[in-house]
Amino acid sequence: MATGSVEDSSSEVQSGSVPSSLPFKTNSIRHGIHEKERHLVQSFRSVPQKFANPFLVTDRADENQLCISSRTLELNDFKLLKTLGTGTFARVWLTRLKNQEDKNKVYALKVLRKADVIKLKQVEHVRNERKTLAAVNGHPFITNLIASFSDEHSLYMLVTFLLLLSYLLQGTDLSQLDFCPGGEIFTYLRRARRFNEDTSRFYAAEITMTIEFLHDIHGVAYRDLKPENILLDADGHIKLVDFGFAKQVGNRETYTLCGTPEYLAPEVIHNSGHGLAVDWWALGILIYEFLVGQPPFWDQNPMRIYEQIVEGRLRFPPNMPPAAQNIVSLLCKTNPSERLGYISGGSGRVKAHPFFANVVWDDLFYHRVKGPILPRVSHPADAGNFEEYPETDTRNQNIYTEDQKKKYEPLFSDF
Repeated sequence: MATGSVEDSSSEVQSGSVPSSLPFKTNSIRHGIHEKERHLVQSFRSVPQKFANPFLVTDRADENQLCISSRTLELNDFKLLKTLGTGTFARVWLTRLKNQEDKNKVYALKVLRKADVIKLKQVEHVRNERKTLAAVNGHPFITNLIASFSDEHSLYMLVTFLLLLSYLLQGTDLSQLDFCPGGEIFTYLRRARRFNEDTSRFYAAEITMTIEFLHDIHGVAYRDLKPENILLDADGHIKLVDFGFAKQVGNRETYTLCGTPEYLAPEVIHNSGHGLAVDWWALGILIYEFLVGQPPFWDQNPMRIYEQIVEGRLRFPPNMPPAAQNIVSLLCKTNPSERLGYISGGSGRVKAHPFFANVVWDDLFYHRVKGPILPRVSHPADAGNFEEYPETDTRNQNIYTEDQKKKYEPLFSDF
């Protein structure tokens, strides 16, 4: 009887005079939260450069501003200024908050259509992307996620714009990123055809420290290292973007075939199980491409690329420096158990290699020196180093059905 009385009392409250004020109170509370989250985004401060310890960056109090999963932010809060990049199921916009006084404070907003994510079987990758970025936020060479949110049709990831004169993107060329005005390092490599040894060493060193952090602190395999996923800030330092294939594996192995053909490690192609060692293989390929102008394994037919990779025969041009040839050879061992970076000594062995002999690692990490490539940037919201993209064609977009909502909406709850 007691239980029945409680239920009856609850029913009376729901149908009495009090409820008429509930929608107003709910809307008022939601409005307050919305304004608070808008203010949080607008007042976001870039992460300080002077980290006490490179491997304690995630312990800083500043990071309580990062990675909020907003329930009130919406696309209508932002003015979309320019497309920075497109992909199969995503588009990245340069954007700013509406009614924002500081017109130079801009962000990058990645928009992923739910129906496309599902159709292309990228749900797990998109979820891993947000989870990984939340875990690794704050490192100077990794993009900073401020907030994520969603609506009926799309998922959104909002990241900071950084243009500091002493600081510096599945399925998309740019990812949820700090808007780095220098654009992709890929653009500069194609323009120069190849980098000299000093430039190659500088950027290989910053990437090495990034891999070291991902592996040693978080057990994350990045799995998509390539020039298109490395952006430059105004001072020529890198930001690694597009974490769509990143996955926390630790000492375990995973079997998903993912990555870019020219950069795939042999064990990925064999589908024999792969782990952290794939990133060290990709670093070797990247150093080779920096110095030579193209990857060591290339063909118009992807299957032929895979055959070359599995064979593992590296051919070096005669003018390639001996130390560079050696580090590429050690990083690109077809057997991952013999690969530099994965063998005993880990990333420390990579950093101690003669190729990096003159590198002052702290100077790079703390941005005490400028990079060898200084992009032309005229103002804080300058997107001139990015390509022009056509408008979105909405005529044949996939529909997010009710059945899909029932099945997948719980999986998107992290946004």
